[in-house]
Amino acid sequence: MRISYSALDTYKSCPLKYKYQQIDRIKTPKSKEAVFGTILHSTMKFIHTPGILSPNLEQAMEFFSNSWNPAVFDSPEEERAAFVQGVKIIQDYFRQNNPADFNIVNLESRFQIEIGEKENKHIISGIIDRIDRTVDGFEIIDYKTAKKMPTQDRVEGDMQLSVYLAAFLSYYPEERKNLGKLKVSLYFLKHGMKLSASRTEEQLKENEAVFLEMIKLIEEGKFEPTISPLCDWCGYQNICPMWRHKFKEARKIDTEEIAGLIDEYIDLKSAMSLTKDRLAKIQGDIVAYMGQEGVERVFGSQGIIARSLRVTYKYDEEKIQAILEPLGRWQEVLKLDKTALKNITELLPAPVKKEIEKAKIEDKKTSGLVVKKG
Repeated sequence: MRISYSALDTYKSCPLKYKYQQIDRIKTPKSKEAVFGTILHSTMKFIHTPGILSPNLEQAMEFFSNSWNPAVFDSPEEERAAFVQGVKIIQDYFRQNNPADFNIVNLESRFQIEIGEKENKHIISGIIDRIDRTVDGFEIIDYKTAKKMPTQDRVEGDMQLSVYLAAFLSYYPEERKNLGKLKVSLYFLKHGMKLSASRTEEQLKENEAVFLEMIKLIEEGKFEPTISPLCDWCGYQNICPMWRHKFKEARKIDTEEIAGLIDEYIDLKSAMSLTKDRLAKIQGDIVAYMGQEGVERVFGSQGIIARSLRVTYKYDEEKIQAILEPLGRWQEVLKLDKTALKNITELLPAPVKKEIEKAKIEDKKTSGLVVKKG
């Protein structure tokens, strides 16, 4: 399979969005956040493009202004606020950095790397924002325009930086012996801060294993939707089973009866004196309606009802014993106490954790509804 890192990242955040985007090829307008980020990335490339003289702040501001696209914003006020924010980001960047001080090796360099072995080989592609030569070695930098900064721990395990480093090493294999001197960094432009880390050979191998596992799930057709804060910026809400009912007016599918049932269900669920029989009847009607319409959540005037599927698992004792006994840990979970197993699993190497996960078998499923007010 040939796949871009951005597509893998999409699958990681929401497998169903990956399907809509990469398999079904359903086009959506580029969001204003994405347009804003693209313009800032282009401006950063302009600032650091090697030349006899590096661009100054005034030239960078002119480039930013000429690249600006006011049409994507919802109102003149929003557009002005975004433009002012962009101006401030560039001003702060020049205040903290002198472009002439950096030894730029490459900007927006495209890459293709091969992962896996034999019949399980795949190609991952992408673009690295910037590669610098440093006193000790090299630094790989990716610009971010996110509002929130992650913790240092998140940067230590960031998959994007790991694949960028693997791509760099594919072009400069002799630098593998200097792995400890290669720095990977995320530069958060809205905060004017850079978070850096390094990688070990083991981390690079673990990262490749994660990618191979995701590719396997894609090939198996596993495209379950994932609810997250990123849904607010997703262009597929109107067809996603987790959100489609929100657009019921445009689709003209609701009757007054089902709309009333949804609101009544939320009222009953919130009340202290629930009428259990009535609640069960309404739940059955709403679940049947969800199945009929092919949606996973329904939207009423008072909130959202989501269909939940609870799956419990048990472990195959013989397989668990075969894994833990050679490690001298079987006696600790002889009765397969799930809490005890969870506690020691956290301390085991990644390959052993994976074997334990494979030994998990489905026990039973139960369905229910979850209410979110408002």
